[in-house]
Amino acid sequence: MQVAFRPPPRPDRILPQVTLNVVLVDEPNPPEGQKPIQWILVTTLPIDTHDQVRLIVKYYKVRWQIEVYFRTLKSGCRIESRYFEKITPLLNSIALYAIGAWKILYLCRLSKECPDLDCEIAFDPSEWKAVYMVVHREAPPATPPTLNEMIKMIASLGGYVIRAKTEPGTQTLWLGLQRAHDLSIAWNSFGPGAVQT
Repeated sequence: MQVAFRPPPRPDRILPQVTLNVVLVDEPNPPEGQKPIQWILVTTLPIDTHDQVRLIVKYYKVRWQIEVYFRTLKSGCRIESRYFEKITPLLNSIALYAIGAWKILYLCRLSKECPDLDCEIAFDPSEWKAVYMVVHREAPPATPPTLNEMIKMIASLGGYVIRAKTEPGTQTLWLGLQRAHDLSIAWNSFGPGAVQT
């Protein structure tokens, strides 16, 4: 339904009334022993048809991923602690970190939805082999590990404790990827992947 929100009183001026659309989402058959999900969504998007309402619910379902993305930008990339004298370098910095934050979310999501993919879909041999050797303290296997195994190994370098029933978060993956990058450089510079001259 459409709802008119009355503005708060102000001593020096009159604020305009705001009209917004409100959608109630109610789970009719929750799993046994669970409370039904109930969302009250407030939006400026139209709600005239069932498809429009479904679209609003679909948008809201990805809201948590958006929250995690911005937390990755703020906590992992620390964009709020970057200080520049001019706006252009700041915008360039944010653009680069936005790509990094996206990659971290992508890897987390891909490892959950397609855990059995070969890790070489996202990592070079020097990356996974170096991480494997450090985490397992043995020579890497001939066959690359799965993507899910690799993400857990990398996240363990960032503080994640590998367990069967848990998945690493963006913060441990962010820290682990930095260490994995260093290990890969070492592997290619003076380790088994170094070019002999």
